[in-house]
Amino acid sequence: MAVSISEICENTKLAREMALTGNYDTSGVYYQGVVQQIHRLLASIADATRKAKWQLVQHQIVQEFEKVKATSNTLQLFKVDTHGDRVIGTSCLSFEEPTRDPTSWPYNNTDISWNQTPARDPDVWPPLSAAEQKNIRQQKGQQKQQNRTNLRRSIPTGKKPENKTVNKKDDRRTSKRDDTNKERSETEKVDVETEERKFEPSGNDRDLVDLLERDIVQKNPNIHWDDIADLHEAKRLLEEAVVLPMWMPDFFKGIRRPWKGVLMVGPPGTGKTMLAKAVATECGTTFFNVSSSTLTSKYRGESEKLVRLLFEMARFYAPSTIFIDEIDSLCSRRGSESEHEASRRVKSELLVQMDGISSNNEDPSKVVMVLAATNFPWDIDEALRRRLEKRIYIPLPNHEGREALLRINLREVKVDLSVNLADIAKKLEGYSGADITNVCRDASMMSMRKKIAGLKPDQIRQLPKEELDLPVSATDFDEAVERCNKSVSQEDLEKYERWMSEFGSS
Repeated sequence: MAVSISEICENTKLAREMALTGNYDTSGVYYQGVVQQIHRLLASIADATRKAKWQLVQHQIVQEFEKVKATSNTLQLFKVDTHGDRVIGTSCLSFEEPTRDPTSWPYNNTDISWNQTPARDPDVWPPLSAAEQKNIRQQKGQQKQQNRTNLRRSIPTGKKPENKTVNKKDDRRTSKRDDTNKERSETEKVDVETEERKFEPSGNDRDLVDLLERDIVQKNPNIHWDDIADLHEAKRLLEEAVVLPMWMPDFFKGIRRPWKGVLMVGPPGTGKTMLAKAVATECGTTFFNVSSSTLTSKYRGESEKLVRLLFEMARFYAPSTIFIDEIDSLCSRRGSESEHEASRRVKSELLVQMDGISSNNEDPSKVVMVLAATNFPWDIDEALRRRLEKRIYIPLPNHEGREALLRINLREVKVDLSVNLADIAKKLEGYSGADITNVCRDASMMSMRKKIAGLKPDQIRQLPKEELDLPVSATDFDEAVERCNKSVSQEDLEKYERWMSEFGSS
């Protein structure tokens, strides 16, 4: 009897479809028929090359058949319940082969087009006897009955399962796996909560919110009180105004409610920005670092909208700290001849939003603190000065502070044993914190300058690091002090003191 290639293709396709739908017994019958048909086809092929190709196809079909049989046997093992040692349920269905595209099965034959599905000849296929077909139908009936039995057994009856002897090693592995899954689920839960807590603006303000989040929000500035030398009085006042309400929310209520605004006044380079970041770190609040350029837009009305969105975000992420550096550039006196209309609207919106904070300050966990810093307090608008209820003076460092600053700046640099930091601190009287940092930086580079003096670039590149990384000597500090002068004059200090004596609130 002649064998049709199209019939082989059609029957192979049916075998694979049956396997993909879970009818492994019927699929096995089709696979057996395909293997027999290919065997008869090989007997009629004379060309050696074509015969080799069909032998390869037969080998691949046999491999697929073996996989289907292995899967069917595995499922049968889970369905057998001889001594009650296994719990039978519908969970065994999870071991079935996942649904895949039949075209991705490993078949390679250029002589056959798998897209063609010609009609089958009933006289040729299936090559089964009546007894075999009856046997298949009986197996299907038994399988359906077994599935019903398994389903009834899998339903809980309220009885506790009998205690059985369990391998301790397996028990430990199961317990460890359960703990790992529990930790993973808790981590995923935290991640979901973190992802869900995201400010969603109303209207078409998504771009502006993205701008603020990109340029302003800092979750953890990672600056601590120990990183700031001296300024004990300023730290105490900031702790009382910002940190303590977070630690003792029951006390800071009513008339003791937290301050809604704190202004830090002082010469440049005294650590006002560092103090603001330390406040945010110690409180664990969301830190909004604002500058005048962040809240400025060329489009009419957009600057006021940025101010409103900033405070809405701060209330959403509360407790939070809004730090406005150089606030005099953003909120100078209103009514001057040089004032622009847009600048006046921004100031008005800022004042309105700061007044709106006080209504939310009853709950210390929802505190929004406005922390501002300026070098020109006399240029600030009177209404803003009233809203910044605490006005703290950040002075130049004293002798103790200068010595502590020297130690902080030199902790990563080798220092000669002959260096007396107390004597150097005396020479730096009147220097700001930034000036002292510049002196330390200049002194740490003195030895390197002496080493490379007169050398060519190639010689400088060949110098080992050990020859350049020499301890800083007292002579290096003397030269650095001569090079770096202080940046704050006595006249400026007197001006700050006069303003604090008139408007200070520390």
